[in-house]
Amino acid sequence: MTARKHRVAIIGCGRLGQVYADRYSSFPDTEVIAIAEHNPERLRHVGEKYGIKALYSDAASLLSEVVPDIAAVVTPTKYYKETVIACAEAGVKGVSADKPIGAMLSDVDEMVEACESRGIVFSGGALHRARSEVQEVAAWIQDGQFGELTGASIHGWASEISGGGCHLISILRLWTGAEVEEVIGWAEPADVLARDCDFGLRVNGRFKLSNGIDCPVFGHATEGTGGVEVWSADSLIRWDLPGPQIYKGFEKNGERIKKEVRYRENDWREPTYLTGAMRSFIAAVENGSELWISGHDLRQALEVAIASQVSAKRGNVPMKLPLEDRSLTLYPTNYRWLGGDHYTYPRAPARKEEKVVGKRQDIDV
Repeated sequence: MTARKHRVAIIGCGRLGQVYADRYSSFPDTEVIAIAEHNPERLRHVGEKYGIKALYSDAASLLSEVVPDIAAVVTPTKYYKETVIACAEAGVKGVSADKPIGAMLSDVDEMVEACESRGIVFSGGALHRARSEVQEVAAWIQDGQFGELTGASIHGWASEISGGGCHLISILRLWTGAEVEEVIGWAEPADVLARDCDFGLRVNGRFKLSNGIDCPVFGHATEGTGGVEVWSADSLIRWDLPGPQIYKGFEKNGERIKKEVRYRENDWREPTYLTGAMRSFIAAVENGSELWISGHDLRQALEVAIASQVSAKRGNVPMKLPLEDRSLTLYPTNYRWLGGDHYTYPRAPARKEEKVVGKRQDIDV
């Protein structure tokens, strides 16, 4: 950490926005200096709670008077594009958004380009990829501690492949060090597939990765296993809640040997993954270090989700990535798209075989 405090503006003070405000107010190297929120009662409440006097009804009025070092955009997804680009044009050093990053690919392309062309750090948000232990396991894989990876799989790909599914796609890309180059999808139920919203959609499929690995994708947890798996000749590395599981070697009866792992201690370890995203974001603004989750990562996850849905709609047609048609669109649930002021978060009917996935949804932010 540096001795100076980074000046932070929070844009959007709903449930998650208030979590951002709380964290940035608690760090010794950040100070929340302004907030923007359309709900006047909420704006007043959050301002009083954190002692913030620069209160604005929208991002435009805030940015016309204040240019923060960091802007945390925590609006509903529909408003990410205009707000992120406005922050970039205003000259902030770093801007963050959350998942899903958008609905239409071309909109997200504009957001990424607006930040990249100006040298602005564009961070992602509350994803499990930003857990410190997930990042540490990635470093071990890259160092060759498990040998060359030969396979990968995804189990229980959420009921919102553009929202909760971001977790799995982002960890898959991190641990394999590869991009998804081709997608084939099979999806159910048919009535959900026919819509332009992915809530309740279950996708099975295959991802072809740039390192040559074919990754099977299961829409439901299989035999109690959910999340992401990668493996080598003698090792299996799995991510599922509550955290990574590592198996290396075999017993005499052929069963895998589970390893007890001690992870690196750090000052910011917490039960949530948002802290990891925020601390890596602050470090990237300070010294250009690598983000644990970026706007680019969120775009890649959205593109995989869109490709999977389109493939299923077109009769399981293989979709090459990057997609040529950047107008392709997949909307999240209205709770994410338009915000909790207008919609409550829906819950898909639980099934016995979906217990692992259901637990993941319950803690998903």
